[in-house]
Amino acid sequence: MSNFTVGAMETTPTATRPAAGRDALPWPSLLVLGAATFVTVTAEMLPTAVLPQMSAGLGVAESRTGLLVSVWAAVVVVASFPLVRLTAGRDRRHVIAAALAVLAVSGLGTALAPTYEVALAGRVLGAAAVGLLWASANAHTADLVPDAQLGRAVAVVLGGATLGMVLGTPLANLVARAADWRVAFATLAALALVAAVAVRVVVAPAGAHAAVVPGAGARPVGGAPAAGGGRPAGATPGAGPMLAVTVLVAVLLVGHYGAYTYVTRLVDAPAQAVPGGVSGLLLLFGVASAAGVVLAGRFGARTRAALVVATAGTALAVAGLAVVDVHPVVGVAVVTVWGVTSGAVPPLAQTLILRLGGPARRATAGALIPVLFNGGIAVGAALASAAVAAAGVAVLPLPAALVVAATAVGLGLGAFPRRPARLG
Repeated sequence: MSNFTVGAMETTPTATRPAAGRDALPWPSLLVLGAATFVTVTAEMLPTAVLPQMSAGLGVAESRTGLLVSVWAAVVVVASFPLVRLTAGRDRRHVIAAALAVLAVSGLGTALAPTYEVALAGRVLGAAAVGLLWASANAHTADLVPDAQLGRAVAVVLGGATLGMVLGTPLANLVARAADWRVAFATLAALALVAAVAVRVVVAPAGAHAAVVPGAGARPVGGAPAAGGGRPAGATPGAGPMLAVTVLVAVLLVGHYGAYTYVTRLVDAPAQAVPGGVSGLLLLFGVASAAGVVLAGRFGARTRAALVVATAGTALAVAGLAVVDVHPVVGVAVVTVWGVTSGAVPPLAQTLILRLGGPARRATAGALIPVLFNGGIAVGAALASAAVAAAGVAVLPLPAALVVAATAVGLGLGAFPRRPARLG
């Protein structure tokens, strides 16, 4: 860990800065990719939004319907790497569009499912498509912009995922209440199909927005290696740093999601004094998370240091859950800080992993991201469930905070270089 430095791994050399006039973000492409992530996150969480209606419609217990979310996460973890290898070398825009089309089929199949088993099969199909979609969208985002703009680009795309949590799930719940849970899944299928068409029509090809720097061997910034086979300036040799950061972030998410799995129970006391109760606090958390995503896009090459700060803030906020019942103001403050800091973690982590992977390992880095996120959700939720079953929900905050704090220390050990890096 002591060998990980920003200077060695993160600093963008002067030679790779975008040419004048070429540093604007490719907004149409990024917004469409953000819309795709909105659809995918809404699809993942949809069973929780329509839990009572879907359970009654399929004639199963709510626990079995909730299992559809856990199965989804497990399939993403298992399927992402094999599917990325299977589609290696193909235009990622076509892969993303095809994955969205499969997600549309999954949504329609679930909407029409006569039994739980058919719905489960539809969810497995959709999860596999989404694992490939996330991996491809992550890699393509990095291909669209120079390294200096990577943090902002990732924040824009992940903004769609945040909106999926803040808006997609409640809107799906409204549809289920006003019409039927099957209508919610059918609507999702239609949105996925529209997104697939938009990706094919709007999203630019890889390297379309990369600047070629005179005197740098005609190497596209943030794109693939030059035809001569040379390594792009600033690329990081070796996969060790990328893998180490990935493992640390995965552990971070175990602690965060361990606490978040029981957020409604943990904030129940202060929620009684807040308009809207628990729903009001969850909305506040979602808005704060969106603010965290926006802030994460403003750190540029300081991604690792910003990730350390966001992780430490998340650890403090999770620890603060142990005292939220002292006063409603304390509860609101803790939830707000938790939302901002934990909301900043995904874009910062994704930016750092993609940056450390470099163009040569972009596909691998892109696939690691959905695997670690979904793995963190699954492991964190499982450990939290075991802890709650053994000792009650009050036991969660401090152990979860310690797990997150440990990752902040691990990341912090490599946050600042001992001596200036040699650039170029």
